[in-house]
Parts: sequence; C-alpha cells; structure tokens
Amino acid sequence: MNPTHTRISRRLHTCRESNRTALLSFVTAADPGPEYTVPALHGLVAGGVDILELGIPFSDPEAEGPAIQAANERALAQGITLAQVLEMVAEFRYKDADTPVVLMGYLNSVLAMENFAERAAEAGVDGLIMVNLPPEEGDRLQQQLAAHHIDLIYLLAPTTTDERAQQIAAKASGFIYYVSLKGITGASHLQTDEVAARLQQLRGYTPLPFCVGFGIKDATTAKALAPHADGVVVGSALVNSMAAGGDVAAVVERLQQQAADIRKGIDAADQ
Repeated sequence: MNPTHTRISRRLHTCRESNRTALLSFVTAADPGPEYTVPALHGLVAGGVDILELGIPFSDPEAEGPAIQAANERALAQGITLAQVLEMVAEFRYKDADTPVVLMGYLNSVLAMENFAERAAEAGVDGLIMVNLPPEEGDRLQQQLAAHHIDLIYLLAPTTTDERAQQIAAKASGFIYYVSLKGITGASHLQTDEVAARLQQLRGYTPLPFCVGFGIKDATTAKALAPHADGVVVGSALVNSMAAGGDVAAVVERLQQQAADIRKGIDAADQ
C-alpha cells in the first residue's frame, strides 16, 4: 500500500515537514453517553489534535487502567455496538473530511462484524489498532484493511525484543505505536530518557513514524517526549475529563482547552 494513500500517513508527513510533533487523542466511544462522542471529537480537533483515536467499547480491555476500564463499562451499559461506533465516525466525517480517525480496541469486536474493512472505510475510518492481535495472526486482516486504504497499526513495548521489533516494523503501516512504559494505560512512571534511547534504536528498523502513548497526561509530559517522537498520544487524562460530568457543551469545552494546553506544551518543545 502506498503510504501517501492514507490520511494518517499524509497527516504525519505534513507534521514532519512543518516540524510539528503530532498530537493524538484517545476517548472511548459513547462515554459518558453516545451524544458526547462526535462533539468531543470536533472539540479535540479544535484544540489542536492531529489524529483521533476512538476506543471501541469492550468487556475485557486488558491493557487499560482504571480510567479507561470504567469508560468501557459506562459505554457498554448503554448498549453501544461497533456498528454504532462506525455511525459516529460517519457523522464526524460530515464536518471533517481531513482529520484521521483510528479505531482502537480488541480483536473480538472486529471479528464479529461481517465486512468490517468495507464498512469501516465507508464510515471514514483511517486506521485500526488491535491491542490483542499478534502480528503473526494479522496478515489476513491487514490485507482486507489495505484494500480499503486503512492502516493496521501495531504496538511495540519496552519489553519487545530487537528481533521481534524488526518483525513488527516490517509489517506495520501508518505509524508504530510505542508503549512508553511497562504496565497499563494511565500509569505514571514515565522515563523520558529510556523512551528516547529506545526510539532512537527502533528508528533503525523502519522509516515509519513513531507515536508514543501510555503515561502522557499533560503539557509537561507531552513536552518532554515531543523532541523524541513523531507524535504523542494522550488518553486517560482526556477520558477522566469526559467522566467529570457536565452537559455536552461543558465537556467539549473542557476537552478543547485540555488539548490546547497540551498542544501548547508540544509546540514549545518543537521551537
């Protein structure tokens, strides 16, 4: 697949050309209610987010910390389905044809939907992160997605061996999601120097961009990592903001300000 054919690759290329570290955001679809999701996505973009990650609610999200686990439970309690998540992406696309949208979740949800790749493409999805999909088992799904210009994005962890990292890098498309710490989302023991050293080593395996997530929660942590990554991902901190209560307008305003503050920190590092 030609990388210029995907919105994700185009956006990250543009960011790189303009010396801008990309800001990626994560929220869970339908949390705290279905009516919040599309306005939240637009608010995050208005705050300076370059790529949106939207979580597919799942009953056993084993990589997630308490904040995102609770978000999954709130969404599932309202009966949210993958089909409805795709409808949300399609609704978002009415007003925004440019911002890449990546669905993030667990393989069970996707396998249960017939013609997922086709339906995701029709909705306007640009990428897929399957937390529990080993690359050895991803070829068929990746071929289906690639036929519709959707990137299958793989994760690398601090514990990934060099040999395995090279194998994953060879299969990856869009970008590589580097998990910045050992543990679950929302953890706080971020070691910037270790992340920087590992990313420098990994860049020898692939020209793909590296976006770093887990443990980045504010302008300070984002600013510290920005010089070493092509993009930084903020998730649990935004999910906590959405859970803090208020009507849709209040939540969207809070998210937009939060994204803008983080964007300001990244921009300071990019100077």
